[in-house]
Amino acid sequence: MNTNALNNICYGLFVLTAADGTKQNGCIINTVTQVTSAPVKIAITVNKSNYTTDLILKTGVFNVSVIDESADFSLFKSFGFSSGRDTDKFSDFKDFKVAENGINYICKNTNAYLSAKVVDKIDVGTHYMFIAEVTDAQVLSDVPSASYSYYHNNIKPKPKQPEQSEKTRWVCVICGYVYEGDELPDDYICPICKHPASDFRKM
Repeated sequence: MNTNALNNICYGLFVLTAADGTKQNGCIINTVTQVTSAPVKIAITVNKSNYTTDLILKTGVFNVSVIDESADFSLFKSFGFSSGRDTDKFSDFKDFKVAENGINYICKNTNAYLSAKVVDKIDVGTHYMFIAEVTDAQVLSDVPSASYSYYHNNIKPKPKQPEQSEKTRWVCVICGYVYEGDELPDDYICPICKHPASDFRKM
């Protein structure tokens, strides 16, 4: 099976935010889909290991900010390369506002945000799928949404050529992290972006 075929599926990019009291957190996801129109419901999937997942499981509410093509890599570093368990992702990040549900949304480099309340949860293995009813939605700009392909071609820095090494190297196609070892374990999870072994390619 050639899993590269999955890269041809059209994905967007989003900052998923959730809160528990005064603790606000967010992470980058690439799966948000409208599933019904009356009432308006969306489906999102998020890795079980993400701290944002814990907050959604506890509170049942979240916001999704739609990343647009004006974004640069700093937005992805802010929300995609550390865990909210260890750091306050909003402590040095100022480009946000608070929605009516009390959760932050990103107001720069995004063209819309959605607020939603979970109505169902499906365990799909490494991720949970949350089905949620949209409680608010606002358009922020007319800049086109950033696709996953656009991110890889225009936003994500190109990986530096590695120094010569006797060890085999495996690179994460999501964040560029390099794993050294003759074999990449099937259950390996990227320590930076939390994506599975299927998102690594042999260098």
